[in-house]
Amino acid sequence: MFRTVGDFARSWAYESEATLKILRTLTEASLEQRVTPAGRTLGRLAWHVVCAVFEMPEHSGLPTKGPKDTDPQPALADMVRLYDTGAAELAALVNEHWTDAMLTELIPMYGQQWPRGAALSALIAHQTHHRGQMTVLMRQAGLKVPGVYGPAAEEWAAMNMPVMA
Repeated sequence: MFRTVGDFARSWAYESEATLKILRTLTEASLEQRVTPAGRTLGRLAWHVVCAVFEMPEHSGLPTKGPKDTDPQPALADMVRLYDTGAAELAALVNEHWTDAMLTELIPMYGQQWPRGAALSALIAHQTHHRGQMTVLMRQAGLKVPGVYGPAAEEWAAMNMPVMA
């Protein structure tokens, strides 16, 4: 749980940029990749991550307006643009509307009471979870996965370092 707005801002800057790295690596063709016939496509996961940047903050009381998960999935370039602007907007809204003291206040979230700082942590964990799913689908689609928390296999190889099995 975040206890200061500044700590969230620093984490969000890194995490949203990591999500943009993943989104910018996708191709229109890769958006149809799925693990199973009934599973979500890579495009559907990407769209879900984009929409969550607006939906979760809206549930927490921040004045965001953006696409809904139920809206039709747009072209990849539009998803990247929406995520980029939504992520920047979220950082500004948290800084403008919430104080450090407010992060421990309980707010209604999904039928429960969460501290505001926990809602911000959940947003980051949520997109991290889906980024992980997306990287598996990216590999299956033949895309190079960018490193997020360290070099990816292709990046190790480019540095002439042994890739761990």
